[in-house]
Amino acid sequence: MRGTPVSIKVSDYVLQRLREWDVDHVFAYAGDGINGLLAAWGRSDNKPKFVQSRHEEMSAFEAVGYAKFSGKVGVCAATSGPGAIHLLNGLYDAKLDHVPVVAIVGQTNRSAMGGSYQQEVDLLSLYKDVASEFCEMVTVPEQLPNVIDRAMRTAYAKRTVTAIVIPADVQELDYSEPSHAFKMVPSSLGLTHSAPVPPTAELARAVEVLDEGEKVAILIGQGARGARAEVEEIAEVLSAGVAKALLGKDALPDDLPYVTGSIGLLGTRPSYEMMRDCDTLLVIGSSFPYTQFLPEFGQTRAVQIDIDPFMIGLRYPFEVNLVGDAKETLRALLPQLKRKKHGSWRRKIEMNTSRWWEVMQRRAAVDADPINPEYVVHSLDALLPDDVILAADSGSAANWYARHLRMRGTMRGSLSGTLATMGPGVPYVIGAKFAHPDRPALAIVGDGAMQMNGMAELITAAKYWPEWEDPRLIVAVLNNQDLNQVTWEMRAMAGAPQFLPSQALPDVPYADFARSIGLGGVRVEKPGEVEEAWQRALGADRPFVVEFRTDPAVPPIPPYASLDQIEAAASAVIKGDSDRVGMIRQGLKAKVQDMLPGGKQRQDKPEE
Repeated sequence: MRGTPVSIKVSDYVLQRLREWDVDHVFAYAGDGINGLLAAWGRSDNKPKFVQSRHEEMSAFEAVGYAKFSGKVGVCAATSGPGAIHLLNGLYDAKLDHVPVVAIVGQTNRSAMGGSYQQEVDLLSLYKDVASEFCEMVTVPEQLPNVIDRAMRTAYAKRTVTAIVIPADVQELDYSEPSHAFKMVPSSLGLTHSAPVPPTAELARAVEVLDEGEKVAILIGQGARGARAEVEEIAEVLSAGVAKALLGKDALPDDLPYVTGSIGLLGTRPSYEMMRDCDTLLVIGSSFPYTQFLPEFGQTRAVQIDIDPFMIGLRYPFEVNLVGDAKETLRALLPQLKRKKHGSWRRKIEMNTSRWWEVMQRRAAVDADPINPEYVVHSLDALLPDDVILAADSGSAANWYARHLRMRGTMRGSLSGTLATMGPGVPYVIGAKFAHPDRPALAIVGDGAMQMNGMAELITAAKYWPEWEDPRLIVAVLNNQDLNQVTWEMRAMAGAPQFLPSQALPDVPYADFARSIGLGGVRVEKPGEVEEAWQRALGADRPFVVEFRTDPAVPPIPPYASLDQIEAAASAVIKGDSDRVGMIRQGLKAKVQDMLPGGKQRQDKPEE
């Protein structure tokens, strides 16, 4: 930018350029590799706001949560060496879920590079995969503002991770802008939104496929989030049902009778059956990876809409691949489609979906020792505010989030969809609170994830919550003293009993810890206390931890699991957990018998 005073440091200019890109928060942790930036923050009246996590991985997760729930680029920063390394897991979470995040990391002084100096790590090599679209080191001031502008613009445009490496001595140099000279690269701010629409001929091909279909199924992902009205309209025009990939759980409300809910390993029975029986498939804004839950190859004609040409045509032999913005592409398609009458196909979808929610209610009512985790989450469903922001951690908690919570109103929700890493639940909702300080946020996490990351990050919530307009940040811990998802996967897939040295977790007083740092907290050990605890947390005047003592014997087995898979799980339990056989057998039996109302067992098996 012409006219910038030469007296400011590179570090001052970095923060200035971030402000010009409308960056209002940077999630970070200090270290001497970014001392220059920290000093600049002091000179800038802490703008953009430095949000201090307890660990750099949490900074990255908070940036991801912020980006997912704000629609803006999330920015995180860390020192050289170990700090930059710690960011990686959160950055991969962003990359794999197509979330725009910019990482700013320090590096040792230029004079020490190549000298095996303290904390010297080849960051360009380290980051070349996670930030493959743009990763650059600033070695002279004149590289700015171009490097920052390209990092921001690329993150926005490609919905990915970019990285800027700034050696410590460069941060302290006087800023000098690029001039109108050979091998100088001036730059400019801004990025306009583009909404591409496929060519007319390709739209016509898609219309032909969709018009001929008699049993149409729609699968949406997070790419359909901005096209809610258009998805609702095309579902009515095509007399279709709509299943949702987990990252698209909040793209369409669940109170629509034709929305079958989640699909895949954590999905619902009506979604599975709709894909099994359809003759036409329309996929909108999703790269759902599990091919085995899509229709059989050759069974259906299929159309895909995706804004990213590199993600088009994946997972299924689509007949028509439309590269375009979901909203604008649907708007172009809708006037050309023939409206179908709602017949037996649509009625079947709506009936199966209605029955599914009855099944979920009955599953939640199954007795357990001490509390059924399905009851914990199912009882929350009706209590949720219509503007809540939800996150689930990886593990069995994600099953209950996927199946028992119904999106409505302006609810938002997410999890680590593609990387499926443990530990982002609490930092996600912290990031969400900085994006929307006026909205309540709630994370459902297992005790494994809470011990891994969540407990320390409660300290971050304790530090910042007085700044939030709505102080409610609720962390629900499903404390079953077991790494439950893996335990059940071993039983169902490998026929192996619980291996206690790897699976058993210590019992930790999570609610007590929360109270010890000034937050609210309650431990719940009886089913009759569950709803009251939820209401107390939702009415709290500060962040609140609800610790539920849940039963590890309640299986997170998919509702479309074959009887053979369930029998394998039961056999593993009998071999390894003899003292729990009766209860676990009862839970497994109820799981099978609840596949249909009336207790009729399903004998069909999903195709492998």
